Amino acid sequence: MHPRQAPRGSTADRRALRLGRSSVVAALTLVLAAVLVLAVTGQPTAARWTAVGAVGLFVLWTLVGMIRDVLHGHVGLDILAVVAMVATLAVDEYVAAIIVALMLSGGEALEEVAARRAKRDLSALLDRSPRVAHRLASDDRGDATGVQDVGVDAVAVGDLLLVRPAEIVPVDGILVTGSASFDESSLTGESMPVHRSAGEEVPSGAINGTQAATIRALRPASASQYQQIVALVAEAQDSKAPVVRLADRFAVPFTAVALILGITAWALAGDPRRFAEVLVLATPCPLLIAAPVAFLAGLSRAARSGVIVKGGAIVERLARVRSAAFDKTGTITIGTAQVVDVIPAAGQDADELLGLAAAAEQYSTHVFAEGIRRAAAARGLPLGAASSASEGATNGVVAVIDGREVVVGKGSFVSSVASPVEPVSVQPGQAVAYVAVDGRFAGALLLADDARPEAADVIGWLRRHGVERIAMLTGDAGPTAESIARRVGIDEVHSALRPAEKVQLAAEMQPRPILMVGDGINDAPVLAAADVGIAMGAHGGTAAGDAADVVVLVDTLTGVVDAVAVGRHTVAVALTAIWIGIGLSVALMLVAMTGVIPAVAGALIQEAVDVATILYALRALGPGRTERAEAARVVTR
Repeated sequence: MHPRQAPRGSTADRRALRLGRSSVVAALTLVLAAVLVLAVTGQPTAARWTAVGAVGLFVLWTLVGMIRDVLHGHVGLDILAVVAMVATLAVDEYVAAIIVALMLSGGEALEEVAARRAKRDLSALLDRSPRVAHRLASDDRGDATGVQDVGVDAVAVGDLLLVRPAEIVPVDGILVTGSASFDESSLTGESMPVHRSAGEEVPSGAINGTQAATIRALRPASASQYQQIVALVAEAQDSKAPVVRLADRFAVPFTAVALILGITAWALAGDPRRFAEVLVLATPCPLLIAAPVAFLAGLSRAARSGVIVKGGAIVERLARVRSAAFDKTGTITIGTAQVVDVIPAAGQDADELLGLAAAAEQYSTHVFAEGIRRAAAARGLPLGAASSASEGATNGVVAVIDGREVVVGKGSFVSSVASPVEPVSVQPGQAVAYVAVDGRFAGALLLADDARPEAADVIGWLRRHGVERIAMLTGDAGPTAESIARRVGIDEVHSALRPAEKVQLAAEMQPRPILMVGDGINDAPVLAAADVGIAMGAHGGTAAGDAADVVVLVDTLTGVVDAVAVGRHTVAVALTAIWIGIGLSVALMLVAMTGVIPAVAGALIQEAVDVATILYALRALGPGRTERAEAARVVTR
């Protein structure tokens, strides 16, 4: 219920704060029980002083927090509760004072529960960076004599490092041995594997392919690309402006109205009790409870859809999004190579060509192999077993399938066993796997990282729901990015971007707030800097997931629709609940001005108002009518 934003601090500090608030609620509950027992057993003096002591300490605790907030330029609604508690104690309505204190402290605990989904510490991102390097020891002649595992911080410029298959490159380096293939999609946005030759630079954070590689350290870990991205994330998070919470916008006018009504009642009746009776009904619990309960419900609703929203403040920003930016690889696109065309040679059947190629690729670890196998499975083609199979590193695979020799790979590799190989022209972002059968060229398979089937509908949904500007921010090459963007309905494309350039473009985009959707390491800084960062995290925890405000756990862009729709429905429910609370409170205050509602009765009636606002706010647990219809339309298309 409490509208103040908790200051940043350590995990231990936040844990202590949660424990303190829970303890206050428990202590006040015990005090209320003790006071009631003392009053019923004929010990009013002991009951009074017990209440005065407990409420007095709570008032001081609240005032300290209020002063701290004022020093940070924030004014909340606690002033009403403090005035109400002081006023009820002054007119000897100590039971009402305890009830007000209990409502306020309980609300603070509720707000803390809503905030527990806050973003994890930046240390989680650091934990995902390479931690160990395999340093090659060498003799006086420079020949390798062994491998020693060392921490990445111990790597010096010039050290020879072994990078095993599927491992992350620990520091920026120069490739020493032959050639190798690296997955750099999470760094640059390039969806296809990048082939490096000896003498070329390999960035830290890239994932090695199927063959071990040796690199010479070019930079220490602290200056390498991955660590620079981590530093950008930290800088972006620190620069993000604080959020003004929903209930705070009503704080000053509601406080002013309540105090005016209370003072007017006191002046007309000439009795200070009247002021206390009015202020008890003016305690801001209905106003403050509505938003947190609605946000808790909205967070749960989103989680059921596979969307984790990291706090109520994010829900508010989602509801107001006016611009959106998308990464390409793994976000707008599927993120892996898919067969987009089968090109058989003359006299060759397309299905037979694909089936033989997929059967051979069962014995390959190349990045294209999985896409070829999936394409055959999608057509229901049976895959024969090989009597023998071998793979040439990064070049291709040779397998004997049902007595037929099948070769799949690069044109140069296939042409060594079959001629002539007919070259296939490709568009930007596409690659070719050539196929030969029994020494004859059989055709080619065209592969590309294709757009997600739901991407165009998601872009269209955002446009129909008030998102005025939609752009693509990608590290991939311009022609590839523009081709994909046109297919999904994005007109504005910024390509070949470095992480810092993405952050700058996102900071300059108007109108605000801006939503950014991405999935790779290179997206982490811009996700942290955007008003709302959404990470596609279906394939496991990533740097993007740690830096983002929202994580989509299902491998579909419809999670973006779910997040925005839940945000808008939740805020609409919260605002309605707030106005219900304000309306009931003002009406009851007007009645209390006549003196017909005693302070204790007023405090209890206020609890009924709390229940009414909570029940309405819980409507955020379910989708709104518009959300159901529109989301269903996107999913089923």
